[in-house]
This record gives sequence, structure tokens and C-alpha cells, in this order.
Amino acid sequence: MCGLTGYFSSRPLNARETLTAMGKVINHRGPDDFGYWHDSEAGIGLVHCRLSIIDLSSAGHQPMFSPSGRFVIVYNGEIYNHLEIRKELEKLRNEPHWRGHADTESLLAGFDAWGIEATLKRSVGMFAMAVWDKAEKTLTLARDRIGEKPLYYGWNRESFLFASELKAMRAYPGFISNINRNAVALLLRHNYIPAPYSIYTGIYKLWPGTMLTLRKGAHSVCPWDVDAPPFEHFNANGVSICQYWSLRDVAEQGQANPFTGSESEAINELECVLTEAVQSQQISDVPLGAFLSGGVDSSSIVALMQAHSAHPVKTFTIGFQEDNYNEAEYAKEVAHHLGTEHTELYVTPDEAMAVIPRLPTLYDEPFSDSSQIPTFLVSQLAKQHVTVSLSGDAGDELFGGYNRYLLTNAIWKKIGWLSCAKRQTLAHGITKISPSQWDQLNSLILPVIPIEKRSTRVGDKAHKLAEILAADTPEAIYRNLVSHWKSPAAIVRNSQEPLTSLTNRMSLTKIPELEHRMMFLDAISYLPDDILTKVDRAAMGVSLETRVPFLDHRVVEFAWRLPLNLKIRNGQGKWLLRQVLYKYVPREMIERPKMGFGVPIDSWLRGPLREWAEELLNENRLKQEGFFDPEPIRLKWEEHLSGQRNWQYYLWDILIFQAWLESTG
Repeated sequence: MCGLTGYFSSRPLNARETLTAMGKVINHRGPDDFGYWHDSEAGIGLVHCRLSIIDLSSAGHQPMFSPSGRFVIVYNGEIYNHLEIRKELEKLRNEPHWRGHADTESLLAGFDAWGIEATLKRSVGMFAMAVWDKAEKTLTLARDRIGEKPLYYGWNRESFLFASELKAMRAYPGFISNINRNAVALLLRHNYIPAPYSIYTGIYKLWPGTMLTLRKGAHSVCPWDVDAPPFEHFNANGVSICQYWSLRDVAEQGQANPFTGSESEAINELECVLTEAVQSQQISDVPLGAFLSGGVDSSSIVALMQAHSAHPVKTFTIGFQEDNYNEAEYAKEVAHHLGTEHTELYVTPDEAMAVIPRLPTLYDEPFSDSSQIPTFLVSQLAKQHVTVSLSGDAGDELFGGYNRYLLTNAIWKKIGWLSCAKRQTLAHGITKISPSQWDQLNSLILPVIPIEKRSTRVGDKAHKLAEILAADTPEAIYRNLVSHWKSPAAIVRNSQEPLTSLTNRMSLTKIPELEHRMMFLDAISYLPDDILTKVDRAAMGVSLETRVPFLDHRVVEFAWRLPLNLKIRNGQGKWLLRQVLYKYVPREMIERPKMGFGVPIDSWLRGPLREWAEELLNENRLKQEGFFDPEPIRLKWEEHLSGQRNWQYYLWDILIFQAWLESTG
């Protein structure tokens, strides 16, 4: 894994000084090697920080030139099938010499032979890259199909900048860092800032599966309204954006041409395609392991790794003393059964909270998914033993694992026939009982509820149900369930929520089932902008490469051919994936209520974090900074402190922004 950055500009610059400064701040992404290249006449500069994984020699140094000398690249990622690409090139052109065995060299030879887009379509992997075409005088940015690797870009003064992380852009001379208030409103709704937006006006996230090409002369002015970037295709004023791979096309075509084999054939096919993905991602010239929570997804990945490994796989998990947040015992049991070399670390609240001051610089823009804390801790643990770690992310989005897929349909079936007036009456009745009273009622009946049906925080969930009773469509219920603040533009001064993947009509699909439509929306929004962002920044913060076998695009394409009843069955998600896992791990080791990878932010805010939070939420401070209306924030803070409500997620959104704002001052 690596970091990249650079510029395309007509400004007179001290190239060496500028590129060194931009690269230095993202050195954690690649501490093993540093390189830069620039062409002052063309106004292009490229920087690369290398974390050596494949070919540890100098033959893997970047920026790297193609065999013809036409293309020069800085690249972050791994192309798992690059040796197959080499074989194809050798047959095609009888390529005489390879300098080394780095996948970067394979990509560049492909660019010479087929062009950039055709090479990317042949590639299986994760990546973000910037490629300068010396013949055409064009800069091309490209990002992998699902968005495992980050890539920011944008216009700042008369320069076009790009980087793996925003901090590299901030190191560019004269960088204008105007905070995008509309993006802050999105943060409060989602706990992340969704693509294509960033925290800064005029700076964007490149869409997954997308290429952006910029011609000389187009680097000085943004060709669209800075508040309304294009969502898919764009071609004007020397700038073109196109998708070389579309998840919407994959989902629609997969559902239109579904898998028609038997259940046993589906199980075998999934095992085969997932095994191929896992094996290809175990190729490494440095020590490799895996995160293991003991849940379905990570256990499936580790089981397939161990089944095809001659040595015990190194696995890692973080444990907490609080039972509601601790999966370490489950992970340990699975690890023992599979025979992995397992390492666990029980973290104290003080150790977990010590991560919080690092979050603003680690995530570089406000990001308030609180599972960022244990994700960083398990990455830190793994880095002590390995340089690459596989993860089980994306199993929920592909195989129907989130509770909201079940809940949304269930709620709509129960309330869809009711009039609006009756729904409002029902909502009023629910909210007359306080969350704490609902929790007390739940505790009384808990002993007679089957363990797989038990739930925590029933009171807050009941009040959340009351909030969604006004929804007029099942899609509106889904949007409510994935929202924190329901009217964030009323909280963020002088803001309005721009279009996102969840509200833009261009994101709509022809997929008939509601559950599949929700999985699709999660896969183009929540997955890349929350889950993959969280893992990338946490792991790269300690120079650890992470790989996600579920996101091999061949696994994704197979998953979208599966009918819904092979994913969700009898009120439980991931049916087909579970059947594969049960070949390796006993069912009783896995079957238990779904537990998020979180920390007890709610109790911390009432205890050891109270003073820190009170300072950031001070009414006078909020007024002076001018981003938020203090009144609703203070109300939620007081209700949280009193125990009337659990507003941990709402408050964490505000606190993370406040901490980030403080860090930039």
C-alpha cells in the first residue's frame, strides 16, 4: 500500500520543495521509499510514498515509466492478477525484459499495449492512481471498482491537485481551505461525508470505478458549479469523467440473468469464487495475516485462508471488558477450531480513549463512525506482527447481512396500510413511554426470548421506530434508518443538503426487490464512504495494508446474480455465505445476535469524556464558531447526560467535527 499526490499547474513553483512537502505529510502510507517526478514545462508533478509489499527491491520504485517511456505513474494498491496480465503481454508482444516483478510494471506495460481503460478492465485488484501521458499531455486519475483506495482531486486557485489524503493538498503552497457547510450537513446525517464531496469547497472524491482525464489548459478552472459536481459522466472544457465499471450495471444485469442452479451448486460456486479471491490476495513478499471478529464474514475469509495454507494463518482481534462490545471470546473460539496463530489484546477504556485525539489527523476530514477506534486498535495490533491483513468487510452489503434489510420491509408491511393520522397516533403512543421504561419492560421479558432474537437499547429503537412512522414509502424508511440527524441543514447554519447517492435520481435502479435496492445503495455509499474509508485510514495510519476478498469484482458480480432467497431466508441474512462457512466451522460457533464493532461512547460521554465534550459543546463556543445552532445540540447533550435518551451517535457527529475544526486551527 502506498500514498500518492501531485499537481497539474501553470504556477511557477519550486517543484522539489513543493512535492517533498506534499509527500512528507502522507509518509505513513508508505514509509519504505519516497520518489517524485516533475516536468516543469508541462506543469505536472507526481509524488509517491511506498509501502513495499510485492517486489521489495528498487525495481518497484515509483514514479515509474512505461517501457515506451510514454506513461509515468504513481499508484496505490495491488493488482492481484498482474502475472496473468504479464503472460498475456508476453504472448502479444514478446516482452523481452521485466525489470522486476512489481504489479506497477505490469500495469504500465499494459498501458503501452492496450491503453489505460482497457488495462484497468483486465485488472483484478484495488487501486488509486495518477498517470501522466507524455504524448497526449493528459493526466488521468483512476480508482478501483468499489472504492477500496481513496483519491481526492480538485481545483485550488489556478492549480489542479490530487492526493490519497487531504493533508497532502493542504501542504500545497497557498491552498485555500474553505469549509463546505453543505458537506457538514451531510456529515450530521450519515456520520461520513459521501462522495463526491469533501470537507473543502472545490475538492472532491473520485467515484469508484471511474476515470478522470484532464488536458493541459483545463487545470486552472473547475468546469462545473463547485457545489454540484457530476455524479457519473462529464465531458467539457478539457475534462472528462467516465465509468469503466458500473455497479449499477452489474446489479441490474445480474438480477436480470440470475443464477439458476441448485442450492448445492450455488454453495459450491460461491466457495470456489471466494476461494480464488482469497488465494490471490494472499500473495505477498511480506508477512500477512487477517482480522478475525468471530462473525460470519471474517470467519469465512480466515477459514478459506487456513484451508489453503500450509502454515497457521496469523489472526488478530481486539477485546473489551464490556460484554456488549466484546467479540474476542467468539474470535478465539473460531481461531482455535481453525488452528490459526491467534493474537488478541484486551483494551482498557483509557487505551481506547487515547485514540480520540488522533482521529482528526488520522481521518483528515470529519468522520464520526465510532468503530474507527477499535479499527485503529486492531490495525495497530496487527502491524506488530504483519504488514498485510485481510478483512471480512463487504459481506453484509453483498449477501444481505444488515438488520435494516429485514427491518425496513417488516415495518412497511405493518404500517403501509395505515393512514397518516393513525401512524401519528401510534408514534405518539410509543414516545409517551420513555426509552428507559422501554428498556425496563424489555429486561422483564428477556429471559423468555430466544437468544438469537434478543436486542439491546430497545427504548431508543422504539423511539426511532416512532420517527419513521411518517414515512410514505419503504425507501423513505430506509433513508431514515441510515440517518443520524434527520434535518441537519436546520442544525448547520447557512447550509443545504446537496444530492447524494441516496437522493439522486441517477442512482435509482431497476432492481425489483426492496432488499436488493437497499443493498445496492449501501454498496455505492455506506461501503466506500464509511466502511472502506474507516479501514483504509486506520490501517494506513500504522502503515498496514488491508485487503478485502469480498470486493474481488468477480465475487461481487456473482453475488448480484444470486436470487434474494439465497441471501435472506427465515428472517436471517447471509444464508448462502453461512452454508459455505459451516463446511469449516460448526454452526453453533457462529449463530448469535449480530454485534457491531463498537465502543461504549454513550457511557464514556457521561463519564471520562464528559469534560472534553462539554468544552467542545460549550454554547458560547458554538455561537462564536458559527457552524451550528447551539440550542438543539445543547438539548440533546443535557438529555444524554441525564440518561433520558441515548444520543451518542448524534453527539459524536458534532464532537468529531468540533475536534477536527480545533485541530485545523
